[in-house]
Amino acid sequence: MSLAREIVSRLSNRWRYRPDDTRARRADLLLLLLLGLLTFSAGIGLKDPWAPDEPRFALIARDMVESGDWFFPRRAAELYADKPPVFMWAQALVYAVTGSVRIAHLLPSLIAGLLTLALVYDLGRRLWHRRAGLGAGLVLLLAVQFPLQARAGQIDAMATMWTTLGLYGLCRHVLVGPHWRGWWLGCFAMGLGVITKGVGFLPLLALIPWGVGHWRGWPGLPALRPGGWRWWLGPLLLLAAIGLWLVPMLALVAGSGDPALEAYRDEILWGQTAQRYASIGGHQQPLWYYPLQAMPLLWLPVTLALPWLIPAWWRRLRRRDPRLLLLLGWIALVALFFTFSSGKRGVYILPALPAFALAVGPLAAGIERKAGPRRIAFGFLILLTAIFAVAAGAGWLGLDAAAEIAEETGSAPWLLLTTLALAGLCWAAWQRPRAGVAALAGFLFSVWLLYGWWGTPLLNPARSPADLMDRAAAHTGPFAELAMVGWKEQLVLHADRPATHWGFIPDHLFSLPETERQMHAASAWLAEGTESRWLLLSDRWLEPCFDPERAFDLGEKHRRRWLLVDLSALSGACGPDTQGFPAEEGPVYRTAEPP
Repeated sequence: MSLAREIVSRLSNRWRYRPDDTRARRADLLLLLLLGLLTFSAGIGLKDPWAPDEPRFALIARDMVESGDWFFPRRAAELYADKPPVFMWAQALVYAVTGSVRIAHLLPSLIAGLLTLALVYDLGRRLWHRRAGLGAGLVLLLAVQFPLQARAGQIDAMATMWTTLGLYGLCRHVLVGPHWRGWWLGCFAMGLGVITKGVGFLPLLALIPWGVGHWRGWPGLPALRPGGWRWWLGPLLLLAAIGLWLVPMLALVAGSGDPALEAYRDEILWGQTAQRYASIGGHQQPLWYYPLQAMPLLWLPVTLALPWLIPAWWRRLRRRDPRLLLLLGWIALVALFFTFSSGKRGVYILPALPAFALAVGPLAAGIERKAGPRRIAFGFLILLTAIFAVAAGAGWLGLDAAAEIAEETGSAPWLLLTTLALAGLCWAAWQRPRAGVAALAGFLFSVWLLYGWWGTPLLNPARSPADLMDRAAAHTGPFAELAMVGWKEQLVLHADRPATHWGFIPDHLFSLPETERQMHAASAWLAEGTESRWLLLSDRWLEPCFDPERAFDLGEKHRRRWLLVDLSALSGACGPDTQGFPAEEGPVYRTAEPP
């Protein structure tokens, strides 16, 4: 009960000082975790994995459990070398316990988000004081990108957790240490981050601003003696964490003599690391993309306070504050690291967001008391409310723009948008501009709850192919064989039977010769079979091999129209007896029996 009273006191007196005792710290942490749990868990279990990334990881995790092969991730029986397996392991463990893909694809990110919150609070408290830790945690919850990823079945929330734990251990050692156990834990976490997404080593970049500060004689940056065994134990633990997966994987590949496994090893060790970082690929953006576009937008609304944060940081850096030197220097180096990569996505910068929240934490209370930030936050709240109101009004009036939204989402979310607009008005009327920051925070919390419990099930039918695959099962009957070309992971995830396919081809590689090989192979598969064989494909795969008049239209999903064809739909332009298609054999895959 004492903890509950302390939490109520926090909510009613946001920044009033309390003694820095154990009970107060527990109350702070419990408040943050409770808010995080409510935000991240809203709607869990009410949606299927959504494209583009969630179905892939969910399918791989389910196949791990069904096949028993945990060291070699497979996407519909085809080896998947784009990412190491740790995140899929976490999803597979949850699936093995719950048997629910809907829960398993989201729960690891939720847990990772909560652990990141706890790490940010504790490090902020240790670097400054309890109020700074609480402010950093609330800032992290407020920045849109963090709850967005903690609610997603993607790899980035877990990668951010390992990165934050690595930075946590390093900062405890070089700023408030020496703390050798923190250094060892941080290095081990970096290794786990490497076998989660490959960039777990990023906290080591913080040693650069530390070294610069130590060279310039900044206080609070003691010299480290790298000759001692305790220092070198950290890198050894980093390598040991990587070896938890790498060593068994290499041993299994070496003992298998399987060319496919050898190709997987080479691709994940080289093709998906240095080559992918340096080579020209998708997601091309200008050099200024991260500092001038991704970070200001994705870290809203906190970045609205930059006109006050930047001068405050500059004053503290001039006073040689080593904590801000390390945190801000590390954020800049992470942004620089991803800037020189061939491809850029906003989600890549997520690991730097907890450090940004830590840099804001000690200043949050003072900025929140200023009239300027309160007015800007209140104005941003009014802007968001107006956007929701205009969108809802367009829907109720049946305007063309609203019709496009309804067609795109497969729903008419006008009542939800109206409710969001009313929630914004209620928060604005209750708090007024004098408490604009609190009003905006409360409104964003309401948005996450309403979107999770209301918007998620509302949008799920349009984002999930479950109904399309049900129509396919009803049309083919329970005993027919099924094959797919040009397929997407979510189709396999919702299939009610094993499916034959000839490999996954991303949309941007559609015109390659591999596409022609698969069309030839699919035509031959139908020709060699009977009327109990059906091929699922999109309309872009239909001609010249199949007669559009004899295709069964399943409907449109994921910006493609999906069709079923059987033996009668063969046009005669493709197959084993035709010219113009590659004759060499390629890999053929058959997915596991669905649960």
